Amino acid sequence: MKMAFEINNDIANYVSYESLSSTYKAFVASLQSVAIPRDWKEAKRDPKWKEAMLEELAALEKNNTWDLVPFPVDKKVVSCKWVYTVKKNPSGKIERYKARLVAKRYSQTYGIDYDETFAPVAKMSIVRTLVSCAANNEWPLYQLDVKNAFLH
Repeated sequence: MKMAFEINNDIANYVSYESLSSTYKAFVASLQSVAIPRDWKEAKRDPKWKEAMLEELAALEKNNTWDLVPFPVDKKVVSCKWVYTVKKNPSGKIERYKARLVAKRYSQTYGIDYDETFAPVAKMSIVRTLVSCAANNEWPLYQLDVKNAFLH
């Protein structure tokens, strides 16, 4: 005798939004309101994503991010890809479309394509210490959103 089981994957059977405030309900509802492009070919068809890509390219050029140089014959090119995100405010409204051109670092092999890496990052313990110093010394604290950050 064969038995068949029906699997119901409707998330509404398991999750309720009734206990959320109206602000959070709006935020949750907006999470899937914008389709993220799969690639640049799809993104360039939408004026909002195209503008985000042009803004990223302008920032890269303005900051002299790269130089055109002759390609070494014995080296492998590290290609790049576009990464798309939507920035929203706490109420769930779209603030801006964000496109980033990033290197496909995973296409390299340690010891062949590179020998060392260095990525300066702030540890949370340092951030907490600085905030504590600011609070104890009554220094003003400011928050800002950096659209493009480049290390020199």
